[in-house]
Amino acid sequence: MITVFDDMQRSHAPREFIVSGKPQPIPEVPERIDMLLEGVRRIGGPVVAPPGIFGDTIALVHDRRYIQFLSTLWERWRRIPDVAESPSANVFALGRATLPPAGYPDSVVGQCGYHLGDGSCPVTAMTWESARASAATAAHGAGLVLHGESLVYALCRPPGHHAASDMAAGFCYFNNAALAAEILTRAGKRTAILDIDVHHGNGTEAIFYDRADVLTVSIHAHPKRFYPFFWGYSEERGRGAGEGYNLNLPLERGTTVKPYQIALDTALKRVADFGADTLVLAAGLDIAIDDPFKGFAIQTPEFEVIGRQIAGLSLPSLVVQEGGYPSPHLGSNLASLLKGLLA
Repeated sequence: MITVFDDMQRSHAPREFIVSGKPQPIPEVPERIDMLLEGVRRIGGPVVAPPGIFGDTIALVHDRRYIQFLSTLWERWRRIPDVAESPSANVFALGRATLPPAGYPDSVVGQCGYHLGDGSCPVTAMTWESARASAATAAHGAGLVLHGESLVYALCRPPGHHAASDMAAGFCYFNNAALAAEILTRAGKRTAILDIDVHHGNGTEAIFYDRADVLTVSIHAHPKRFYPFFWGYSEERGRGAGEGYNLNLPLERGTTVKPYQIALDTALKRVADFGADTLVLAAGLDIAIDDPFKGFAIQTPEFEVIGRQIAGLSLPSLVVQEGGYPSPHLGSNLASLLKGLLA
């Protein structure tokens, strides 16, 4: 197994995000990296840094206007007199899909309302560089799979699966798993994305919702009382050409490994029926019982069981790190999942 990691990803270090209308300490911190690397060390194998990527590669799945916004946001924001520390919106582009073409503002405040989807995507001076490095990590991982590696782990931080083509949300700025899947698909692979994060991968779903060439499957806590609230319901199956190529499997909070495995069997059967020859696993370790978000109740040894179940597909796989926040067993949970995938 090869691990891909860029140390630049440590540089994005916001202090707070908005929960229930008030600022709270953010769990998506650089310290996650060292916990995850400890899990990698338990498995072994080389750790390589990716080459940098720029707008053209990111634009495979992201709107160029959004890329321009994120790359210049900090500098433009700091020019505003008496400004808040972190860029944020005071007006939102509700009904964005129905806005007229001329309805895109020049104002950076207005653009924040267009591109920052919620209160959990704080921007710092180093967010652009860190998010770009995270995307580069996933892109290089996809390249390694294309060159014959059977299992690659992309340690991506910040995560990506809540980021849509032109919107940041949920600690996510660029959609790393979607970018990897697009690279693999353009190279001729029949690619499925399996998202096992405790939160629904709404950004990934949105990017591929109208397409039949990439299958998106997500197992997550039911959004009726859990972030992202508005997406992740079983009725969402895709649209137009993409109808039938999106599968959501929402489960109740507190789900343990046995019912989780039943849902995973359904997910894996759909991947097999799709005829996938390559898998992108959006690996959210926040399904753990001791994760701060308290969504599911998966124990450390059970991550290996889940990994073995996924390995039964016998597909070349790129594991893209999504959630999983500081807890006593974060590194052990990663090692357990990877051990199962290597079985």
